[in-house]
Amino acid sequence: MTEAPPELAEEVRAQVRDRSAYLKVIERLNKASVEKHWEAYADIPWDDPAFAVDKDDPRWILPPEDRLGATAWYRSQPVEVQAQIGLWRVATAMKIGLQFENLLKRGLLNYAYRLPNGRPEFRYVYHETTEECHHGMMFQEFVNRTGLPVRGMPRALSALAQVTPWIPLISTELFFVFVLGGEDPIDHVQRKAVKEGRIKHPLQDRIIRIHIAEEARHISFARHYLKHRVPRMNAFRRFLLGRLTPGIMGSMARIMLSPPGPMVRRFRIPREVVREAYHSPEARAEIRDSVAKVRELMAELGILNRWNRHLWRWWGIDEAPAARPSAAS
Repeated sequence: MTEAPPELAEEVRAQVRDRSAYLKVIERLNKASVEKHWEAYADIPWDDPAFAVDKDDPRWILPPEDRLGATAWYRSQPVEVQAQIGLWRVATAMKIGLQFENLLKRGLLNYAYRLPNGRPEFRYVYHETTEECHHGMMFQEFVNRTGLPVRGMPRALSALAQVTPWIPLISTELFFVFVLGGEDPIDHVQRKAVKEGRIKHPLQDRIIRIHIAEEARHISFARHYLKHRVPRMNAFRRFLLGRLTPGIMGSMARIMLSPPGPMVRRFRIPREVVREAYHSPEARAEIRDSVAKVRELMAELGILNRWNRHLWRWWGIDEAPAARPSAAS
């Protein structure tokens, strides 16, 4: 069994001014996927008593740094209720994660289906799809072991999301924006939780560390694909990408970071507590921060510019005014 990575892997960052540099990035990612990868049922000791999931385990209690965990209402609940709410949050995040990755895998395979012979992206897409399959298995196994009736995405949203796998047939660039919209916000949250020592249960810690390590490669591929392709798009397609990107990023960040409705109803969390925890200036700042790297990439590519910055503001994902460059983009 391979240990989970003790250190958090960072994304590949490279200049891709020409195709040769882009191909070197893909070669590097392919090599990393061969040398360091994890399997859901080989590298996680599911039946180790230390990894058992008990819904009343106090290690699931949300820390004071958590927005809901910081509320007086949450801290006033019995310890076992605090633990169950914390576990519900973790299980819901994993269920939404596996649902998103299901859409992602189907989209990646639709993209790979049309690739000509000899394209290096084909191999990496299959590496990524394999890794995402293991992520889905480990997420679902975790959910199963909680025994909680979490269902992930709201039904209406889940039905709407079924169009996602077909986006590569229209625009691969738009599809990889969607990929970053689903992966960057949760990666931001998971890295922050690990770095701040918020994760106490060894099973959750193992799963998240594996996920972060492999998602670093997946995010790197999407980022460099866009760096390679977007400058070659014609003006009209770039304009459309600029108009659609803020909505994708804003909606995906909220899906990943908002409280699950079934959890709110099951534990009868008062509306004012939800508002205090998830509609505060701090909550809005977290949503902005969760897409910071994508926002930086879009500015670099000229997709975030003075013609569409108002859309980023409308979705609440633009930089805070004090952090925004004074010169017009």
